[in-house]
Amino acid sequence: MTLLLGQNPAASATSTATTPAAAATRRPVEGSVHSWDLSTGVDGPGTRFVSFLSGCPLTCLYCQNPDTWRIRDGRRTGADDMVAEAAKYTSFIAAAGGGATLSGGEPLLQPVFAGELLHRFKHELGLHTALDTSGFLGTRATDSLLRDVDLVLLDIKSWDRETYRKVTGRPLEPTLDFARRLARLGKDVWVRFVLVPGLTDDPANVEGVAAFAASLGNVSRVDVLPFHKLGETKWRELGRAFPLHDTPSPTPEQVAAARQLFEAQGLRAV
Repeated sequence: MTLLLGQNPAASATSTATTPAAAATRRPVEGSVHSWDLSTGVDGPGTRFVSFLSGCPLTCLYCQNPDTWRIRDGRRTGADDMVAEAAKYTSFIAAAGGGATLSGGEPLLQPVFAGELLHRFKHELGLHTALDTSGFLGTRATDSLLRDVDLVLLDIKSWDRETYRKVTGRPLEPTLDFARRLARLGKDVWVRFVLVPGLTDDPANVEGVAAFAASLGNVSRVDVLPFHKLGETKWRELGRAFPLHDTPSPTPEQVAAARQLFEAQGLRAV
C-alpha cells in the first residue's frame, strides 16, 4: 500500500513538542517525501511504517526506486503530517512487533528532517526505529540522530572498490567509515548485500564484505538479496535505459553459496 503523501487527507496541527530538530530550526520541520508504505519483513523486524524520503547521492545500476533520486521530485511534507499518519497504525504495528523505518532515496541527504522523524517516531509514538542507508553520507548523522535509531540497515554493495564505484558512482570508504562508527557506538546493524551475477557475485568480493561485517562485532544479521528487475519499469517511465536489462537473477544455489560465505564468518545470513 503506497500512497503519495499529497493524497493523504489527514493533517495535524503544528506540534508543540520541543525536539532537537525543531529547536535547531525554530520552525516546523519539513522535508521532501516520495511516499510511505506498510511493509513486513524487508525493512526491519515486524510490520513497519516505512517513509521513503526523496534524494540520493548514489546512482545504483539496479536501483528499484530511481524516481527517488532527485530531492526536488518529492512532495514537501511536514513532520507533523508524517507522525500523524504513522500514529494511525501504532496499535497494529506494536502487535506485529514492528516499528518505523526511514528509507529512500537516502534519508541522510535530509538529516534534520530524518532526525525529527526518528525522534518523534521513537519518543512520541513509542516505535522501534530503523534507518535504511548506504552510509555514504554517514558524517551527516549526528550522535543525537543516531541515539534515536534502534537499528541501521546498512547497504554494503561491494567490497571491491572498482566494482563499488561502477555500481553506485561513488567511493566505498565513506560507507566503511560509517560502519566502523556504528560499531564504536554499539548500534545494532543489519548488513544488506545485493547479489548480482557477473557484478558482485565473485566469491572474493562476497568474502571481503563478510570478513569486514564480522570484524565489526555489532552485525546481527546479513540480508543476501538476489538481484531482480522489478524496478525496470520505473527506469523506462523516467526515459532511462535499465543498465542491467540483460543481467539474470541469481539462482537459488548462487544465493545459498553467498549466504554460506557470510555464515563461515560466524554471521547470521538470510
